[in-house]
Amino acid sequence: MSKKRNRSPDTKSRKERIAEITAQLEEGVKAVFESDVYKAYLKCMSKFHNYSLNNTLLIALQYPEASLCAGYQAWKKDHGRQVRKGEKGIKIIAPCKYKVETEEKDENGKPKIEERDGFRVVTTFDISQTDGPDLPSVGVDELKGDVSDYRKLFNALTEICPVPIYTEDIQGGAKGYYSDTDRKIVIKSDMSQMQTIKTMIHEMAHEKLHAKEHLDKEYMVDRRTKEVEAESIAYTICQHYGLDSSDYSFSYVAGWSSGKDTKELKASLERIRSAADEMITSIDKSLDKQKLRDQNRAVRDEAR
Repeated sequence: MSKKRNRSPDTKSRKERIAEITAQLEEGVKAVFESDVYKAYLKCMSKFHNYSLNNTLLIALQYPEASLCAGYQAWKKDHGRQVRKGEKGIKIIAPCKYKVETEEKDENGKPKIEERDGFRVVTTFDISQTDGPDLPSVGVDELKGDVSDYRKLFNALTEICPVPIYTEDIQGGAKGYYSDTDRKIVIKSDMSQMQTIKTMIHEMAHEKLHAKEHLDKEYMVDRRTKEVEAESIAYTICQHYGLDSSDYSFSYVAGWSSGKDTKELKASLERIRSAADEMITSIDKSLDKQKLRDQNRAVRDEAR
């Protein structure tokens, strides 16, 4: 029988600790929103088109690793970047105006010209297909540093994850992804220990909340909200284990949010808290099992 631990007045429960961490997350994101760096970031992002669902699907089908797309001239004029020679463009559908002759005549007896709305195929390129000055960004592009007991935490995450986790050389800017179709998580190889752990948790959060069989039909969310939730869960869990991803996570969440408020984040906070709590419980159990195995192995070694 396990011994029940008596909590001192200063000892906080896991739920209290997670509530504190998610409050820190909200405050951290607010700080990013108010910074001059974020204003520069938004100004830059305003020069990119907001693609429709159909165009987003077209981009994903042709170039799955794409993260930021624009036309050849837009890259050159707006951002000072050059599309590399030989790069294959990504075709999307763009609105356009075209002129047609009508049956009506003008005062000179000529057909009147009418302007109508239509669509045409245009070519875009992902930022990974271009060279040039870096775009304004908030936070850091990648977390650095080692993690204490990295292998144990890595093994615990692998053990509790309902789908297999693979490490591969992912092209483009993505550091990992969860495939609902293939039921697997893929993490980019050769990243720092800190970035690897954070990315694993982020993609596991996607599986937990956003896999088809786990979707809440009463709470349908778009892609942006899914990213906000997954990264918020990753931040909360990392923080719980003493891993600080704030420079990366705060800016990541702010970059995905629309407008200068945290409305989207607030709407998801309870889901974030609940999922983080469940995942931490599972991670702790796995870590305890590893500790017990190590102790038993030590006892066996001593007995030899």
